[in-house]
Amino acid sequence: MSPKEFRDAIFVVTEERACPIYNVGEEFKVEGMGLSVPEAKPVCLMMVRELMQALSERKSFERLTQHGVQKVKFECGGCTGLIRFEFKRDKGFATLQMKLLAAAEQRARMRHLDRFYDTLRGLDIFEPLDEDSLRDLTGQLQLREYPANKIVLKKGDPGTHLHIILEGRVAVVGDDGQTLSEMGVGDIFGEMSLLSGEPVTTSIHSRERTRLAALSSKDFKHTLNKYPVLQVFFYRMLVERAQANTLRAGTISSGMTGRLTDINAVELFQLINSSQKTGRVRLVFEEDKGEVAFNEGELVRAECGPLTGKEAFFAVLARSEGSFTYTSGLTAEELALPVIGGFMGLIMEGMRRMDEDAAGRD
Repeated sequence: MSPKEFRDAIFVVTEERACPIYNVGEEFKVEGMGLSVPEAKPVCLMMVRELMQALSERKSFERLTQHGVQKVKFECGGCTGLIRFEFKRDKGFATLQMKLLAAAEQRARMRHLDRFYDTLRGLDIFEPLDEDSLRDLTGQLQLREYPANKIVLKKGDPGTHLHIILEGRVAVVGDDGQTLSEMGVGDIFGEMSLLSGEPVTTSIHSRERTRLAALSSKDFKHTLNKYPVLQVFFYRMLVERAQANTLRAGTISSGMTGRLTDINAVELFQLINSSQKTGRVRLVFEEDKGEVAFNEGELVRAECGPLTGKEAFFAVLARSEGSFTYTSGLTAEELALPVIGGFMGLIMEGMRRMDEDAAGRD
């Protein structure tokens, strides 16, 4: 069978295990010699290689068995994760029909969330998005339901999703079982673990029948890349979290010392930035040392072992153990140094690299 017969085709992901990019149900469309992937997702060259190899095989993508017609499955497992995908259908029919079919599929995916669209539209986090962008983002959300008195998140577990309460109430529960606070419709939780890369810090229990819209960590990362305006919202949340703690309450002063197990580097630097401090942070790790200098809250110099500049800053952000000392004031030479990139962009890039490193270790 000629490869040309299936050159214009659609493939769908049927199984996914720790793939850093794609989800079950997402599609790859091949038309001519072009390949399109799900919107806002990067192109994985390993997946492209497997898909092109599948297209070059001289056999049908469907086979007749005693149980009926079955799809031939293909696999991409060349990186840290694995996906399996199969031929869905030929793409050799009218473009208008394709568009109508795609629109119908999108409506089917979003039908379960349509009744909650007004709730999502009213959230501060989504206020900067226009209607088309919010509709597109809503298509990535998964609806989850919990009866009363069920554990939604457990302290110490890895953060996997951002959750938006669409209906019901949840409680933040301390180690002793006491309720620390409650959240209701429109509140968001789980985002701090996704942003910091740290495990869940408190348990969340449903107080009554509760419905949540969940965004996976994978899609959360791609959403921030597609809609940079949302980075501002989450950056502010990180700063507020840092300032809420007594140690991080905006009273950082010269001579302040601590350990990265008590306040991680991301939060420490955010505090310095939000307070517009001028000074240096000296860090001591088990195997080497580092130093980061700020002029009115902006990064002007960074060193970590043999690394300097942005790479040194990213290396410091990734350290989870060590001690630090903050000292106010810089030398005249340091005060004249140019700013090393936008601070928020550096933080987001550093967290993206930590996510990728963590995926590589899994």
